[in-house]
Amino acid sequence: MTSTARPPRVPSADNPLSDALLRRLKQYSGRLSTEAVKSMQEQLDFFADLDAEQRSTVHLLVQNAVSNFVDWMKDPDRDIWKTVDSFRVVPNDLARGVTLRQTVEMVRVAMEFFENYLSRITRNDQQLQALTVAVLRYRVEVGFAAAAVYATAAESRGAWDTRLEALVVDAVVRGDSDSSMLSRAATLNWEANAPATVIVGTPPPDSGVSAVSTVHAAAEKHRRSALSVVQGSTLVAIINGEVPVRGEFISDLLEAFSDSHVVIGPTAPSLSTAHTSWREANIALRAAPGWRMAPRPALASDLLPERALLGDAHAVRALNTQIVTPLAKAANSLSETLDVYLDAGGAVEACARALFVHPNTVRYRLKKIAEITGLEPNNPRDAYVLRVAESVGRLMRSDAEPLLQFPDITSVTL
Repeated sequence: MTSTARPPRVPSADNPLSDALLRRLKQYSGRLSTEAVKSMQEQLDFFADLDAEQRSTVHLLVQNAVSNFVDWMKDPDRDIWKTVDSFRVVPNDLARGVTLRQTVEMVRVAMEFFENYLSRITRNDQQLQALTVAVLRYRVEVGFAAAAVYATAAESRGAWDTRLEALVVDAVVRGDSDSSMLSRAATLNWEANAPATVIVGTPPPDSGVSAVSTVHAAAEKHRRSALSVVQGSTLVAIINGEVPVRGEFISDLLEAFSDSHVVIGPTAPSLSTAHTSWREANIALRAAPGWRMAPRPALASDLLPERALLGDAHAVRALNTQIVTPLAKAANSLSETLDVYLDAGGAVEACARALFVHPNTVRYRLKKIAEITGLEPNNPRDAYVLRVAESVGRLMRSDAEPLLQFPDITSVTL
């Protein structure tokens, strides 16, 4: 039977390394790794902070590196990445507690120790020079392998974080505020009791996940926390704390959205109650086209009339609570004065004649209406809000009960 074993290596001028030398080097791999780890302890301050399991992993890492180096030296023409590929698997556990910079430092110290040790096992200058050159090349490849480990880990972690973030935002949209949702949010560095504000709009065409990245970049720039995802044709962003409608922060956030309508929901006390913010922002986004001059961004509360016209029961109740009821409880017939003033097209004198009062009395009542509601009857937009509110109030006082039976379309996802 013909033997297929490789014949013994014969040292030459091109390759002065013998099989005996390589075997001796491999036999020393355990001792070399132990001494290299000691060298790390002496030179690297962070090494003392590693636990026993991590130090054991480092020891195994160095020993494998030496052993694989010898295997490669037996056949230098083979692809070196096949040799270091096993190394790339080893540091996965270690990567959780050690940074890439620290790993590169450990590789450097280990290889420098290895280089200094070569003179003890080589027989002549030719062997020393050949091994030194090979170690330098191997050191570079190991460094690249370590970088690949961290790059792969970062990519996997990023993909996992993206999926986790989508689950959290989806739970907020559905109103699912159980402990698992809050636990996932905490994993994404969201403070459990932080107030939450939902912003909705449409992402720029063909933006994909880059819109979400823009939200994160804007939040990080202003030291805020953000959760974001694209759901269908809607970009949903949840920001911790209140979000002003003016300023550099909202300007940076708007870069993530298209030029269409953007709506800011009311700030909820916490992430577990942020569904209310999303609900109002979502229906307000659908109602925004009803206001031709709607600002960008608009507050969900600024679109109460349009939301009421869409059958949003929450908007109907808000108009009644914020405008109709306070005016009805006030003296001096403010509700009647408002109706007559709006019917008169905003003419004070005509309103006064219809009410049989002095024009100054009308002006006084209009001032009181503005103080109570925060809306100026002589402002076109405010007058429209007041008109819809008064209409809603009359319908609620009449037999038009089906108004409150309208389907709550805020539960419909865009």
